[in-house]
Amino acid sequence: MTTTEARRLVDKLWSYCHVLRDDGVSTIDYVEQLTLLVFLKMAHEAQSRPPMFREQIMPEGSVWEGRGWPELLSKDGAALETAYAELLEDLGNQRKDTTFHLIFNGARNRIHDPAKLKRLVKDLIDKENWSGQKTDIKGDAYEELLSRGAEDIKSGAGQYFTPRALIQAIIDCVRPTPDDTITDPACGTGGFLLAAAEYILHNYGNQLTPEQRKHLSSSGIWGTELVRNTARLAAMNLFLHGIGHPTGPALVRTRDALAAPPDKRASLVLANPPFGKKSSITVYGDDGSAAREAIAYERRDFWVTTTNKQLNFVQHIASLLEIHGRAAVVVPDNVLFEGGAGETIRRRLLNEYDVHTLLRLPTGIFYAGGVKANVLFFERKPARPNQPWTEKLWVYDFRTAQHFTLKQNPLTRAHLEDFVQCFRPDEDRSKRVETEHFKAFTYEELVARDKANLDITWLRDPSLDDADNLPAPEVLAAEIVEDLQAALEEFAAIADTLQQVRSNGVPAPNAPGDPNLTHTPTSEQPTN
Repeated sequence: MTTTEARRLVDKLWSYCHVLRDDGVSTIDYVEQLTLLVFLKMAHEAQSRPPMFREQIMPEGSVWEGRGWPELLSKDGAALETAYAELLEDLGNQRKDTTFHLIFNGARNRIHDPAKLKRLVKDLIDKENWSGQKTDIKGDAYEELLSRGAEDIKSGAGQYFTPRALIQAIIDCVRPTPDDTITDPACGTGGFLLAAAEYILHNYGNQLTPEQRKHLSSSGIWGTELVRNTARLAAMNLFLHGIGHPTGPALVRTRDALAAPPDKRASLVLANPPFGKKSSITVYGDDGSAAREAIAYERRDFWVTTTNKQLNFVQHIASLLEIHGRAAVVVPDNVLFEGGAGETIRRRLLNEYDVHTLLRLPTGIFYAGGVKANVLFFERKPARPNQPWTEKLWVYDFRTAQHFTLKQNPLTRAHLEDFVQCFRPDEDRSKRVETEHFKAFTYEELVARDKANLDITWLRDPSLDDADNLPAPEVLAAEIVEDLQAALEEFAAIADTLQQVRSNGVPAPNAPGDPNLTHTPTSEQPTN
């Protein structure tokens, strides 16, 4: 829970965002500039302590060592802009693969009015003692700024932000331990990683050994993020919560997680991979024209080759787990029902992993529109020929008759309490009990469904039969927008596929000759 002091700090910093927005500085750019400047202020505070308590944050050998923050305070106008730009360039060129390098490499000043930059440095940041703030205060303040930044839909920041209520419910189900190795291969601003660390600190606290504390802060938690600016925010988010060290190894890797097999496996994977079905790159021709080209990741550890980004993330996470490792992954509906590669992946996952729980999520909870999503929980098991590991898939329907919006009726942790109770985190799954919203389906039932379709529903929305139970007009409008956006995405995917068929002679999915279709569908129709 955000404290009063953290709220004061957020309100103070957020008030200036509106001033900078008039100069074209987006919300997420503002948070990035705060990241850079707050880090510099904390480095100065660490150097200003008595010798026995002094901490080295600014890299040794930097021309700005011992000068950084005082230098910015002493300058005005164009000289301030120049000094800030030189400082960022110098710090970005320091030793690679450290937290410090990740935060400053490639960083640029995006506040081009020197007077406003001066006010941000002198009046808003310098007057706060950041190192003196408790970790939860400055960390909660930063989290709140990221949350507000996610609301800036035009900047696209929302795609990196998973609702914190959903993250907390997932964490309460998987229950991280001090001995877990925890990763998120599409970590965004680090929400899952941070929640896992906070859960461990809150529930184990004084029981943690020195080795476990070192494991937690330096190597036991790491993430991967494709977008450098977002990785910068994630690294700062973890650092402000006491995870990672400025001159230690960067705990957020900036790379394409799907490009190569994992070099390090985890006992717990938590992820909300990016929305959008197709992986693609921009290819430039000799005439300067640009075209989008689909990427099919050919990895020997993958069960099937496909350009579907979300199916590839499921395969990557399955490979990323160590034996007996567990995963909780947010996946869109198409992962549950898509044929071809999708069917192949589902059948392999059901057979070789214990796919035990599926949470069907309502619309209106994500900042990215048009999202119909679910959380899939599964565990990796050792090879067991001729006997599938999945015995029962428990499906919790939290979608039917649930109506949320980001503003008027946002999702809270309390809304998910019944699911967590049904999940029974502390008990063997054999003790689970079916309810109106929670049903079990055997392995035999699942693989007999058309294309091993997991898009299962059984409840009916009362508002479809009773006009008096209709949601508020603004909720209905938001749901219509979500449905239309989802439909447009599906049509766009179909159009892309048809274009490939026409241009390259590639068989359409599920057409005769599709190399990904390795199972013959049964005649049973899915229950939708």
